[in-house]
Amino acid sequence: MTQSFLSVEGLTQRYPSSESGELTVFENLDLKIEKGEFVSITGHSGCGKSTILNVLAGLDEASEGVVIMEGREVSGPSLDRGVVFQNYSLLPWLSALRNVTFAVESRHPEWSADQVKEHANYYLNLVGLNDGVEYRKPSQLSGGMRQRVSIARAFATEPKLLLLDEPFGALDALTRGTIQDELLKIWAGTGQTIFMITHDVDEAIYLSDRILLMSNGPYARIAESVEIEIDRPRSRGSIVEDALYYDIRNHLVQFLTSRSKEFSGPSSESDGHLPKMVRLSENSIIKKKLMAL
Repeated sequence: MTQSFLSVEGLTQRYPSSESGELTVFENLDLKIEKGEFVSITGHSGCGKSTILNVLAGLDEASEGVVIMEGREVSGPSLDRGVVFQNYSLLPWLSALRNVTFAVESRHPEWSADQVKEHANYYLNLVGLNDGVEYRKPSQLSGGMRQRVSIARAFATEPKLLLLDEPFGALDALTRGTIQDELLKIWAGTGQTIFMITHDVDEAIYLSDRILLMSNGPYARIAESVEIEIDRPRSRGSIVEDALYYDIRNHLVQFLTSRSKEFSGPSSESDGHLPKMVRLSENSIIKKKLMAL
């Protein structure tokens, strides 16, 4: 059996609580992600999505369990794992270009200044920041431009795993759509593995190979893993014409509005820890057969 690129085993996070003595955010999470996958995770606030991402990034330590990436346990931050936060996290005293070159220099200390600059400009160009814009400081950039810098910086360090924490949540709809398309373009060219937190089901369907659905906390769990069986490359115009799109969207919305509560509370060993795999195409085939009768 081949080993998954990323394996989460028995992940549990507990915090001290003045009311109950201990708060279990999530417990015994098992998860596998294959190399090159684009996986999104969604669920109500407080279920532990950001905690999971921080553990994957090595920025936080779980109470129990391990994260294995390429056969090695994740321990602490690493340039093999890049993070894009919702609040940009740029160095305000540096230009857009210097924010990226600073990261590239850390990744490739053996490169010359010209190599670093060329590499940084390549990714800034991919997100549409050129013609002098790259020399502006963050305070001189719009919110959308700042997020482009964050994405360019993350990809420029060439991490094996890219972690996105609601990267488009603060952007207007038009800017969000543009940057999503740029993200897909870069990802298609690099083949990197992406794990993204989002509250937007349409965004998740458009970008992802799989969507993980988390139940409500405390004792949250990843209840389902929904495969997005819509061909790539995708466009906003064509994806909404795919009948499977609406089956997937309805399934996600139904889970978030009602079924997520059904999975609340401590799990038993009989429940299993790996999320249930869901393929909506199979339901579509059954529907078509029933309608033909």
